[in-house]
Amino acid sequence: MPEGYLTTHVLDTALGRPAAGLWISLFRIDGASRQSLGRMQTNADGRTDTPILPCDGFALGTYELVFEAGAYLDASGVAAENPRFLDEIPIRFGISDPSAHYHVPLLLSPFGYSTYRGS
Repeated sequence: MPEGYLTTHVLDTALGRPAAGLWISLFRIDGASRQSLGRMQTNADGRTDTPILPCDGFALGTYELVFEAGAYLDASGVAAENPRFLDEIPIRFGISDPSAHYHVPLLLSPFGYSTYRGS
């Protein structure tokens, strides 16, 4: 049985603080198929309260996290352009080790973002 799991941490680099209240959706990608696995919101620390994909659902494959940045920026009081430069941020990645911890953080500002495989 796999023992790995998936987590994230979202930091608002423009404000220098965790991005609390940001919604994140997780999808499993199989060819042209996109299966929804859940939706969670970040807590005061910019993390989800539980792993986004816990070990009991962890499997090899391709996944996509969709960060609802536009709604978060709107709620944070960032002046909106129409349309907003960043709205939904999809990050597609592969899980190749069923025993590993995959951490996909997002560093966010109104006009840019970055990600990496963290620990």
